[in-house]
Amino acid sequence: MSFPNKAEYIIIGAGIHGLSTAWHLAKKLKAKGKGDGSKILVIDKNGIASGASGIACGVVRNNYFQPAMRELMAHSVEVWESDPKNFHYHDIGYMQISPACMEEDVASIYEQQKKIGYESTFIQGEKDSNTYMKSMFSDWQAKGITSVLHEKRGGYANNTASMYGLATKAEAEGVRILTGTTVTGFEYSSSSQAVTGVETDKGLIKCDHVIIGAGPWVKSFWDMLELPKEVSIKSNGATHDKIPMWQYWFLTEGVLQLDPNFLKTEEGKMPPVIHVDTDAPLYSDVDQSLITDELWGIYYKPDFHFNGIQGGSSPYKVGEPGGENVSVDPYGPSSQEFIIDDKFAHMWSSALAFCHKRFEGKSHLFEKGATGGLGCFTPDSFPIFDKFRENVYMIADSNHGYKMIGVGELVANEVLGETSNLLEPFRFSRYEEGKLHPTSNSPFPWS
Repeated sequence: MSFPNKAEYIIIGAGIHGLSTAWHLAKKLKAKGKGDGSKILVIDKNGIASGASGIACGVVRNNYFQPAMRELMAHSVEVWESDPKNFHYHDIGYMQISPACMEEDVASIYEQQKKIGYESTFIQGEKDSNTYMKSMFSDWQAKGITSVLHEKRGGYANNTASMYGLATKAEAEGVRILTGTTVTGFEYSSSSQAVTGVETDKGLIKCDHVIIGAGPWVKSFWDMLELPKEVSIKSNGATHDKIPMWQYWFLTEGVLQLDPNFLKTEEGKMPPVIHVDTDAPLYSDVDQSLITDELWGIYYKPDFHFNGIQGGSSPYKVGEPGGENVSVDPYGPSSQEFIIDDKFAHMWSSALAFCHKRFEGKSHLFEKGATGGLGCFTPDSFPIFDKFRENVYMIADSNHGYKMIGVGELVANEVLGETSNLLEPFRFSRYEEGKLHPTSNSPFPWS
């Protein structure tokens, strides 16, 4: 298409948030008699699914200790279930397998899932948990497990294919998608804080509304809008000043080169997505040396898109050991193309062998390649969905992004003036007001 000079709504980012918002906004404009998708322009510096959404592991789950996150995820699961074919969604379920130190938290998740009608099964006790897992995998051998939360809904989606499914839906509603175009700044009204145009490397595009759904590139746009670099956080009656607004984490994921059918259950079916946390010591599957004796966790699934057993483990902050050479400028062209190091490969493949006998001696099948990437996290590691500078809506997912396909529908409602109760707990003001989300004992910052 020719370069546009004007769009009523400009959405930055052609990933899960940008495309979902564009699709839902176009439908809502039409339903309200306010036009159609031709009023909406999606801009991406590369292409559809070229960022975090294109390399995401694709897991869809409800497993959150925080009530607000749990309710938001239940809504997103419903959107995934609305068109599994075009979203390339596999509703195989999800399992949270945990040690004693997490059992109380997971029991709370189960009780809350029952209250919102989200189907799951909860097994408690080391013996019963082991029996439940062995009924699914006869070679199950993980230690230190005292509970299993088996969500019957959820699963995973094929990342790139699902993004093109969303793009097709948006374009069918008249949405325009402009790729290969880099946003370089914003033009502002002389009389207010409102954005009147988006500056790009190809020229200025005038607009009335801006929606930013840029995943780990959020900090770059936050800085362009001259929003606070630090925040004050009220917690337990005290106020903590000068907390950095953003923190980059290095996400560790990889693939074991095995036929996905290798992980079928005793019934010959594809298993749920499996997440295991434990405080049992983890030893190397290669030389039996101790890898860690602290709480650790992994997740994994058979995945035909990745053509193997795919998953990951806990991320680490940029600047910690192993992270020194990672670029902290995710707006750079190669920031999402990292080669996972040997330390993660060794840990993750050994952890698979810790869980299943079938993975013993398979560490050499780890596939090195571009995976993982940078995650850009808020101070409390939970999303921010809010309006800034009068007409800019910010979707800052704090690395919860890919599974949150339903956020686009809720954001579209808010852009059109309808406040969403599901998004209300994620306002920027929560830091100063002390309305923080509860934290769990999980080794993962997003749980």
